[in-house]
Amino acid sequence: RQQSGFTLIELIIVIVILGALAVVALPRFIDLEGEANQAAVEGVAGSLGAGTATNFAAVIAGNTADATQVENCEDAERTLQDEALPDNYSFSNGTQGLGSNNGSTETCTLFGEGDASAEFTGYRATY
Repeated sequence: RQQSGFTLIELIIVIVILGALAVVALPRFIDLEGEANQAAVEGVAGSLGAGTATNFAAVIAGNTADATQVENCEDAERTLQDEALPDNYSFSNGTQGLGSNNGSTETCTLFGEGDASAEFTGYRATY
């Protein structure tokens, strides 16, 4: 009578191959923290850019009751819903002015956790 199935050697070889694949793939999944930090800071920077643009539009439309004064990169923080950046976030050029006229723009750099950073365009809005 003939038996079929895998031998012990074949099973060990398969386990070794799966182990080697896990060793190669594991570091790729472990480094997701850096990518997550970068994605988070890019999201906040996008919100700051959109917030300053929307705020400027409100000032131009004469809706100053819902607007806020934005004269430098740090002032862009006021356009966020809670008017505050997440913990450990900062601007490299926070007090850099956004030009001298309403609607003037400058590039602001936001730093997050680790070495994550992103740029956004800030719009000056005064009334």
